[in-house]
Amino acid sequence: MFNKKNILITGGTGSFGKKFSEYLIKNYKPKKIIIYSRDELKQFEMQQNFNQKSFRYFIGDVRDKTRLSLAMNDVDYVVHAAALKQVPAAEYNPMECIKTNIMGAQNVIDSAITNKVKAVLALSTDKAANPINLYGATKLVSDKLFVAANNIVGIGKTRFSVVRYGNVVGSRGSVVPFFKSLIEKKSKSIPITHPDMTRFWITLDEGVTFVINSMNLMKGGEIFVPKIPSVKIVDLASALAPKIKQNIIGIRPGEKIHEIMCPKDDNHLTYEFKKYFIITPSIQFNNSKDNFKINKNGEIGKKVSKNFEYSSGTNKVFLSIKELQDSYNI
Repeated sequence: MFNKKNILITGGTGSFGKKFSEYLIKNYKPKKIIIYSRDELKQFEMQQNFNQKSFRYFIGDVRDKTRLSLAMNDVDYVVHAAALKQVPAAEYNPMECIKTNIMGAQNVIDSAITNKVKAVLALSTDKAANPINLYGATKLVSDKLFVAANNIVGIGKTRFSVVRYGNVVGSRGSVVPFFKSLIEKKSKSIPITHPDMTRFWITLDEGVTFVINSMNLMKGGEIFVPKIPSVKIVDLASALAPKIKQNIIGIRPGEKIHEIMCPKDDNHLTYEFKKYFIITPSIQFNNSKDNFKINKNGEIGKKVSKNFEYSSGTNKVFLSIKELQDSYNI
């Protein structure tokens, strides 16, 4: 799929961008991999490990449509990973989050259409489903923009889809490195915001693989949701620091007790496949004859039940403390 193709990754110096780039050069022979991000130091650091001739490093912000459109010249595929993601920071700086996550998303769409990109896959978050915080709300708007973009392409062939998954193990800003830093500092306690808190659980490698698979399967307009396990935050803390006591400190601004990836209100649009769910578009696209019930591999999806909701709190699969320690090397 990516052999002799040009791929642009927004937010390319982040955890996902680096792992995705690593996967591309190991499994394909792309013509160009364009890393688009605004931090020159991170780009310099990334160049020390990714200095192949196929790599291009563009300093730029998704808020800057002119620069973004220039970077997308002759690009075949775009993975949109750039976002402001810290929940408390978004609560205190709402317009900055809106500028990047919403206006930036529209700039990606406009630039992709202008440059006749073949496919754009945007990374979303479980927080976009039934959002209660500003970050989740901006990502829900972003999701809607990318889905609806398939209706404004006109006679063009650019297609837009979304991948939505949970907390990535060990990614920058996630709870695992935070807990580990406290352990290294020999903290007397591990802070837990709520004793019942659960989260979906996916590794960076699994996230990258799911994005690749979704790009192969996308028709345009789907929200892809992987089937992944859940974890209790108290179990995660126990797996990391079994001898350190846990201290309940209360929920942070905009934080949920459980995360949802497929809301109950969308169950009439949701199909279940063997390894994932898709939430189909709520609007009918012009001149579209896509049947989302059957994927490109010929697998037939099953409509979920009327009461279906994919929540980290009611998930069928939970990781135990031992599984966290053994399988994830925590």
